[in-house]
Amino acid sequence: MLAEVRGQVLAVRLDGAVVAVGGLGLMVRATPRTLVTLRPGQTARLATSLVVREDSLTLFGFETDDERDVFELLQTVSGVGPRLALAVLAVLDPDDLRRGVAAGDEVTLMKVPGIGRKGAQRMLLELGDRLGPPHGSTPAAATTGTPAAGPDGTREQVVAALVGLGWAQKQSETAVDAVLDDPGHDGGTDDPAALLRTALRGLART
Repeated sequence: MLAEVRGQVLAVRLDGAVVAVGGLGLMVRATPRTLVTLRPGQTARLATSLVVREDSLTLFGFETDDERDVFELLQTVSGVGPRLALAVLAVLDPDDLRRGVAAGDEVTLMKVPGIGRKGAQRMLLELGDRLGPPHGSTPAAATTGTPAAGPDGTREQVVAALVGLGWAQKQSETAVDAVLDDPGHDGGTDDPAALLRTALRGLART
């Protein structure tokens, strides 16, 4: 099992990053929440999970071991594959998911594109108390990334990430602009991770 990769980030794409490891460039699929913290040319450490299929080997990467473990647990639910499990973690951090499941909150799970009421009910039933209690606050790595290229570039990066998660272009632009135009927003328009999290919360309320 590939438990982690550590190396220089060669490229960051909409759905993954290429990381140099042992002379190879590994494509690591990841959530926008993780991707916006990565910068080409810098060294990154990602907890990983290798998904093996008859015709493919796909490596998924996460900021923390906890996210990786939850990703793998989600795939034990009937009808949940790696893409849907990744979408869950793009919208909900592990503790948000734990709180939602513990409360039997279907609405929280239905915030994820691709999960309807029946899918949410199935997840609640099959996950039960297997996720355990919340572990604490959001990992610090999500809020201490290196500075982005500027507000304009950050806006487009976050809009593209939301579109990649399944929201419409216009809906994504509106959500990001609402955060940027909010005078009470203190996450910093140059921090794509903070902007993405706030935009996701706004979309979840719509």
